[in-house]
Amino acid sequence: MNSIIKIKSLSKSYGEIEAVKEISFEVAKGEMFGLVGPDGAGKTTTIRILCGLLNPDSGTANLIDKNITKERQAVQNQIGYLSQRFSLYGDLTVDENIEFFADIHNVKNYKSRRDELLEFTRLTNFRDRLADNLSGGMKQKLALACSLIHKPQILFLDEPTTGVDPVSRRDFWKILSNLIKEGITIFMTTPYLDEAERCNRVAMMNKGEIIAIDKPAEIKKSINKQVVEIVSTPSRKAYEILKDKYESQMFGDRINLVVDDETKDYPEIEKLLIQNKITINDKRVITPSLENVFMHLIKEAG
Repeated sequence: MNSIIKIKSLSKSYGEIEAVKEISFEVAKGEMFGLVGPDGAGKTTTIRILCGLLNPDSGTANLIDKNITKERQAVQNQIGYLSQRFSLYGDLTVDENIEFFADIHNVKNYKSRRDELLEFTRLTNFRDRLADNLSGGMKQKLALACSLIHKPQILFLDEPTTGVDPVSRRDFWKILSNLIKEGITIFMTTPYLDEAERCNRVAMMNKGEIIAIDKPAEIKKSINKQVVEIVSTPSRKAYEILKDKYESQMFGDRINLVVDDETKDYPEIEKLLIQNKITINDKRVITPSLENVFMHLIKEAG
């Protein structure tokens, strides 16, 4: 692996809280890498260490063959960072915000690059609009343009689509796909496991630890389980009955049950529901999702 990010035994605590616990992994150049997990898993702490905004208590993080703690400025000149709460200047226009960030990164001849980024993010028609007057999705696109003005080798995105509408999320992902084609390495954190499916590789994080890391398809295979999806009436009652006996998740009126073998386990499930006067409207066996796998791994870890 031609690694552009190398993390070894990285740890960070806040008082008695261990936010990151001796994690180790590498990210290949040109890869879209996803760090996924619930709030409080340690994702933001990890990404802030990699960007040089926090010092680790122990362990090392090397980016572009440089130690982020010892060569902070050299690394930061080669990376872009879009935080959960990216600080745009609301009283500046789209153009002026990009110009400001070009100045921070000491980019002198930035105008052609700015025009290219505005076209890329479809913000050209809004270049004279104040940032405060942009929609949430457009603000994220502007924040992305600002983080790309100096042509970074690595782009760090901390939950970039949280709070963004579905259409803007889709547009944002199209932009990220094009960035990968340009050879930029993308390291992103997200609580959305459906988004993680788009990454080349995923690290699942919980309580400061990496509990799985691989290609999404390989992670899904690794648990060697099946998922039975049931639609029943009343669905909530069915879920309450099944959750105590089976590893269960509810999505609207659908219940996902993680089982060892559908042919052996389903007759027992069916019998239990019928005994409780629940009607089974539909049933199928589906491929485990990353969400199914993540919940299974957390349960396995206790």
